[in-house]
Amino acid sequence: MDLLEVKNISKTYGTGEATVHALKDATFSVPKGEFVAVVGESGSGKSTLLNMIGALDTPTSGKVFIDSKDIFSMKERNLTVFRRRNIGFIFQGFNLLSRTTALENVELPMVYAQVPAEERRERAVKALKQVGLDKRMYHQPNQLSGGQQQRVAIARAIVNDAPIIFA
Repeated sequence: MDLLEVKNISKTYGTGEATVHALKDATFSVPKGEFVAVVGESGSGKSTLLNMIGALDTPTSGKVFIDSKDIFSMKERNLTVFRRRNIGFIFQGFNLLSRTTALENVELPMVYAQVPAEERRERAVKALKQVGLDKRMYHQPNQLSGGQQQRVAIARAIVNDAPIIFA
């Protein structure tokens, strides 16, 4: 069974002569347990594709199914909950909160998921240990190297055990 199925998704920006086809008729599927790399030239639609299959943006046309659920047929509230439970994101710019510690950054998705504070702390510590940052968990992002910041972002993406991680 496929975990992810993308059917003819397209994304168009603008109108008339100013129309930009950021992505056109992408179709593919990914079975559970598979690793996939999206590669292409700058401006070829990689980020647009990931934003749409991660439900951060909507396609102009086409469908995306995650675990057989049509994600764009969901109401916004349900989609938010679904995304929180099923998708982890490691953003290119890391998107860490600058005034919080590495530990607090990793706890953040669990705050939104309403995980109790004690369990949040325990799981965040475990995730930071997994990425080798247990000795830096009380440091703020500006006190960490770029690689360490990236590992905080990875820990944040894996802490909820989402079946899909977009990086």
